[in-house]
Amino acid sequence: MTTSQHNNPLHGVTLEAIVTYLVDYYGWDALAEQIPINCFSNDPSIKSSLKFLRKTQWARDKVESLYLTTAPKQK
Repeated sequence: MTTSQHNNPLHGVTLEAIVTYLVDYYGWDALAEQIPINCFSNDPSIKSSLKFLRKTQWARDKVESLYLTTAPKQK
């Protein structure tokens, strides 16, 4: 049984793609200002950020929300 996710704007977008986009768009320093978490401000890397965000739902929610407000809209 498959469920359709027509109304989910993040469907098909990986967390790695989201973090990579935000780092390219803002840079680590500005991203740490937008979302003040250690993995963005203290020796940041994609790998450490993904590890933290996969374990911490509130931080992941903030990252996904920021992505939705800055990413170009997909049709």
